[in-house]
Amino acid sequence: MMPSTRVFLVRHGATELSAEDRFAGSTDVTLGEVGRQQAEHLAERLASHPIRAAYCSPLKRTTETAAILARPHGLEPIARDGLREIDHGHWEGLRRDEVEELYPVEYADWEADPFTFAPTGGESGVQVAARALPVIRDIVVAHPGENVLVISHKATIRLIIASLLGFDARGYRDRLDQAPACLNVIDFRSPVRARLMLLNDVSHYAGVTPRSGPRLSRW
Repeated sequence: MMPSTRVFLVRHGATELSAEDRFAGSTDVTLGEVGRQQAEHLAERLASHPIRAAYCSPLKRTTETAAILARPHGLEPIARDGLREIDHGHWEGLRRDEVEELYPVEYADWEADPFTFAPTGGESGVQVAARALPVIRDIVVAHPGENVLVISHKATIRLIIASLLGFDARGYRDRLDQAPACLNVIDFRSPVRARLMLLNDVSHYAGVTPRSGPRLSRW
């Protein structure tokens, strides 16, 4: 049996678009000042851990977060396309209320089943999981017994965790949240045997656990 691999799975810090509640999956935005501060706090928290590698989505907000987190360990983050955020198609850049008004049928179908349904030109949760999970497997296989950073996005991380925990991923938006620059810790005894040790933790920059807000689904 391979030694346990610990994955520090992190969502990127806050951006201006995330503060405006806009769909910005494939939109390549940078971190805002608050997001950089959040990442710096997390970097301080993780500085004492012997982290051997850092992987990230190729989008700017994740590469910026990864660079901040990897710096104390002397690491150069490695971009993996499978870790990028879900593509919302023609919803990209729109606020949630705008999408509800412009595309009410699509939005209702997405609210009902975000795992198998995709807006026009976008991706379903199934497609995201299909590209992200093989990347996680490759990382775990490549780093037996080591600590590894993986920096990705809200929907992608929730789909990864839902799949690893084995619950119905159609409910990933109802059952899991991911705050900006939050920390999740997953221990892998093998590429298919994972234990979630920490979820959505932001104690490095917030004194209280954030409450579920309107950005979760309404189900």
